[in-house]
Amino acid sequence: MIKPGEYQNMEIARIKNQGAYLREIEDRDSGGTADEVLLPGKQIPEGAGPGDTVRVFIYRDSSDRLIATTAEPLITLGEVKRLKVREKTRIGAFLDWGLEKDLLLPFREQTGEFSEGDELLVALYIDKSGRLAATMNVYPYLKLHSPYQSGDSVTGTVYQTSDNFGVFVAVDDIYSGMIPKKDAQKGFRVGETLTLRVSGVKEDGKLDLTARDKAYLEIESDADAVLLKIREDYKGELPFDDKADPDVIREVFGLSKAAFKRAVGHLYKERLLLIEDGKIRIV
Repeated sequence: MIKPGEYQNMEIARIKNQGAYLREIEDRDSGGTADEVLLPGKQIPEGAGPGDTVRVFIYRDSSDRLIATTAEPLITLGEVKRLKVREKTRIGAFLDWGLEKDLLLPFREQTGEFSEGDELLVALYIDKSGRLAATMNVYPYLKLHSPYQSGDSVTGTVYQTSDNFGVFVAVDDIYSGMIPKKDAQKGFRVGETLTLRVSGVKEDGKLDLTARDKAYLEIESDADAVLLKIREDYKGELPFDDKADPDVIREVFGLSKAAFKRAVGHLYKERLLLIEDGKIRIV
């Protein structure tokens, strides 16, 4: 079977003016009519002729016909790679994947905003009509069981955000990870590259991630930020204390309730804050 999106070793059955017609090697002695695919003349290796084997990549040309090429694409079926956006159109975006015909990224497969010239993390798949296309929803194509453990520092790319679950990240652009909603205290954008810490490893091998360092390393910086916010934005008196709703704390300070309580507790011990009557006041 001729498989679009993959490399195949095929035999040159015959050569015509337009190029070489290739067939699968196992069809050579079948006696039946084998499917053939064209390798354009300029792609035929020098000195190759009928009976010779060539390694080719199969895709569809601008007329939607299967075609072979000896050029090497930047991505193959099921892989996750970074590709540059050549053009945005009414039907979707077109990506440079190293072949003459650009790769379509349909609107429905886009998970965030981007501009021409940006590099996007995408996977290559076959759509319902049998065409190769790109998707930014790379979740099904990422690997599990990475070599990382809790506490490790990793680099990842944001490929999707969810108000319900958190921020989905491809660690090393290979492994499945997520910043849970409770730890996603700032606005993350699709395509952003982050340095993160592994906060846990799930039974299925997926990584829980956090953009925050270990608590004891962040208390000082969080405390400074809280103090500055109260002084400049609230004229020295915050209208709520560390028992406030977590969503309110996150909205105002960009911190989880636990991190806010640690920062306030630190400032209180340093006698820089006073907590009374449901308010926090700078001493």
